[in-house]
Amino acid sequence: MSRVLIIRCLLRATSLLPLRAAHTLGAGLGALIGALAGKTRDTVRTNLALCFPELDHRQRRELERRSFREFGKQLLEAGIVWYGDPERLERMICNPEAMDTLDAMWDRDRGLLIASPHLGNWELGGLALNQRFPINSLYRPPRDPALEPLLVAFRERTGAHSFPATASGIRNLYKALRKGEMVGILPDQTPGRSGVFAPFFGRPALTMTLLCQMARKSGAPVAFVFCERLPRGRGFRLHVRRADPRIADEDPVVAATAMNAGIEACVRQVPAQYQWTYRRFRRRPEGQPNPYRRASAA
Repeated sequence: MSRVLIIRCLLRATSLLPLRAAHTLGAGLGALIGALAGKTRDTVRTNLALCFPELDHRQRRELERRSFREFGKQLLEAGIVWYGDPERLERMICNPEAMDTLDAMWDRDRGLLIASPHLGNWELGGLALNQRFPINSLYRPPRDPALEPLLVAFRERTGAHSFPATASGIRNLYKALRKGEMVGILPDQTPGRSGVFAPFFGRPALTMTLLCQMARKSGAPVAFVFCERLPRGRGFRLHVRRADPRIADEDPVVAATAMNAGIEACVRQVPAQYQWTYRRFRRRPEGQPNPYRRASAA
């Protein structure tokens, strides 16, 4: 059986679960991952120590446990999100009026840039928004090329347009903005080839410049958007925050600092739901050690 077929079967099977059951089972799965996946646990602990130095040891361990439970919920709700019919997805958003806020921010001549951090369920946020505002977005092709058609098909099924993170894909996003359309970008991925170091939770992090450049060149407003997972399977709350105007500053460090500050403000609302398993600080300014290497050696 191919890997793609296995993933499809798993997603289809979990899509049959009620959301509350998926979250209950997912919390248990996440706790198990946190107990057994030592390397991943070390990454989470390093991130939390870097980002929340004001918390004591007990508080950080509690945040770590909550983070793994939320991670497990995200895994088991994936089938529901990716295979759920549009009506089910719409019902899972408890405050659809938040889309009116986004609509009010939308400049029909210049478009709207949507920055969606890896917080809560970013896939659901995109799928739900696409039912009202078809969004143009970039995606990083998966390491297994066989998974790419699956990824694109799932993300485009509610009206989105997805482009690979290539020069051609970026040109398509600029074209969309010139037509007054919406463009979505995940702003907290470490850039592969370019970027600047800007503070994130007070630590220097290599930060993408693409979103800030697009905001400066197009004049499009920028909104931070994320879907907060509610307790006991009650659904999700859509959050919309207007970005600091300095996100379009000509100085790339000033702009990246404003963008990271916006991401951080979102994360601080629901810190356990951020993707702390990602090695956000692995690329360091010259002369500074990789903090994850120290954690792995400990």
